[in-house]
Amino acid sequence: MLTNQLKNQHLMWRAGFGPAAGQLEQLRDITPAQLFQALQKASAKKPAYIDVADDYLKGLYMGAEELGRQAKKKELDADEKKMVRNKNRDSIKSLNLTWLYQMIDSDQQLREKMAFFWHGHFASRNVNIFFQQQLLDVIRVNALGSFRDLLHAVSKSASMLNFLNAQQNKKDHPNENFAREVMELFTLGRGNYTETDIKEAARAFTGWSSTLRGDFIFRRFQHDTGTKTVLGKTGGFEGEDVLNILLEQKQTARFITQKIYRAFVNETIDKEKVDWLAGRFYQSDYNIGKLLEDIFTADWFYDQKNIGARIKSPIELVAGMQRMLPMKLENEEALLLIQRLLGQLLFYPPNVAGWPGGKAWIDSSTLMVRMRIPKMINDQDDFNVRPKTDDDMMGGLTDSGMANIDKAKGGYGQAGRPINARIEWSAYTKFFESVPRESLTTSLSSTLLQLPLKVPADLVKASADATSRESFVRSVTLQIMSLPEYQMC
Repeated sequence: MLTNQLKNQHLMWRAGFGPAAGQLEQLRDITPAQLFQALQKASAKKPAYIDVADDYLKGLYMGAEELGRQAKKKELDADEKKMVRNKNRDSIKSLNLTWLYQMIDSDQQLREKMAFFWHGHFASRNVNIFFQQQLLDVIRVNALGSFRDLLHAVSKSASMLNFLNAQQNKKDHPNENFAREVMELFTLGRGNYTETDIKEAARAFTGWSSTLRGDFIFRRFQHDTGTKTVLGKTGGFEGEDVLNILLEQKQTARFITQKIYRAFVNETIDKEKVDWLAGRFYQSDYNIGKLLEDIFTADWFYDQKNIGARIKSPIELVAGMQRMLPMKLENEEALLLIQRLLGQLLFYPPNVAGWPGGKAWIDSSTLMVRMRIPKMINDQDDFNVRPKTDDDMMGGLTDSGMANIDKAKGGYGQAGRPINARIEWSAYTKFFESVPRESLTTSLSSTLLQLPLKVPADLVKASADATSRESFVRSVTLQIMSLPEYQMC
């Protein structure tokens, strides 16, 4: 029988980044419906803009914008260009950690979780801190609102326009990159359009560009004003018209709903449920919040087959662990390297399709790293694995980046400890104070795992530190977090 606590933990893992230590008492008593209402209320407020850009870059870009209006502008020399690249990359590292801590600490769990989903859906890799900050703000502000508004805003963001070569899309010389991806990845899905639709849509998007600061600009003299035919509709379309035509297609609602179902319910699609959800999503004019409410308040969402059925993404794993065990890190940049090792570095998706997810998260290497992280956090395990070198994908966090981190306090050397953490155990251990000693292992495993403990409880106890009740709780917790079952949510 599913307990109320297990259902609530299920909801917190899907509608957020897992339960927090301070929530455990509440999760035992509140109903899932009440918990979801609380999540909605906490996420209703517009999030604050995250600004971590270096002051030097702010001055440089503002100056460059002004000089761009003048007849003559100064070109940066090689050293200045290198410094700008390095400052952009350092700022994106800060953006990564700042947003990660929002996922861990913010009460707006539903908003941040949905923004995390859109971060993968509207994947964009761009080593420009202003473009990345702007796109992050777009998805966080619109995460629970209208997919219509979100699609239009993302499509006009400097990050996406530059990533998909929109600046090269000009009258008489159309670039089809953006038109193709907006159909294949953002709205309809592959096989629901023709090559002619792409070519015609590309003509409609001609002239879309951005300023150095990241503001959208429509260069009318570069726009093809001729008649286009897209998905059976004909007119002198501009880019906004094409986006609206895509949104008119019920297939767009079906494609988005199916992807959300896979991410939040189960990777095995239930066609009947997806069709019902998609119909309501379309009728609501793409209200994301209502779609999530339909999912998270449905009785079937809490079916046993949906609990513990998903492999945690690296970000979910890292954020969830820190929500359950609040901690202070001396060497925060180690979290960037752990993201690399596990295959998901925020703001550096592998391509425009985003991270594939599911079983792709796990191989013999990443599983071993995942299972060692809890003990590395607790300073019980040395770490001697180096991430793969791929500077283009990892934004400068290759060997040279690692060398810089090694010099930092609590460094991340090849044989050093990657995380120098001080875990604040009290909020967590308090929840188990009234649990009899003989029931502790069972209570700990049911709180930390969404699946039954597969190894014998006696085996876990045998390896525990039994010198005190506190030591026992701590050691068993770290052991359970090191099990394969903890990788599931």
